[in-house]
Amino acid sequence: MSVSSPFPISPEITLRPSERLGFNIVGGVDQQYITNDSGIYVARIKEDGAAALDGRLQEGDKIIAINGQNLDNLSHGAAVELFRSAGEEVHLRVQQGLNLQNGPTSSRADGESSSAFGTWTMYTVVTLAVIAAGFMAYKRLRLHPRASRGPF
Repeated sequence: MSVSSPFPISPEITLRPSERLGFNIVGGVDQQYITNDSGIYVARIKEDGAAALDGRLQEGDKIIAINGQNLDNLSHGAAVELFRSAGEEVHLRVQQGLNLQNGPTSSRADGESSSAFGTWTMYTVVTLAVIAAGFMAYKRLRLHPRASRGPF
């Protein structure tokens, strides 16, 4: 079952990289960039790379397929390997339209380490930490209520 999206799927984009494709990706089943979406997204377009020179691929685009290989249900590492071994002519099917203004600025599409978190990602991490701390405090109070601690 496919999920419909308000963002259109672009015609095929063909890149002919001299060395690298010139963009970084985020996502995958093991590193979901968007909750409940294991898709692969363009995090950053590198200046003077094949993608920047072509001009059609944009930060925030979801890559649906590379050289006819659908990217659904792939780990981040498996997607990176597909990009690395794509060859001299790379055909991309892309869903355009997602804006990543507050998203990450780095990923591992070109073999780099991903160390940057987007602003919204940090908010998510902080929110989850607060929820976890509250849950732990709640459990502690349920296991050791003040009445059973003895007289004070």
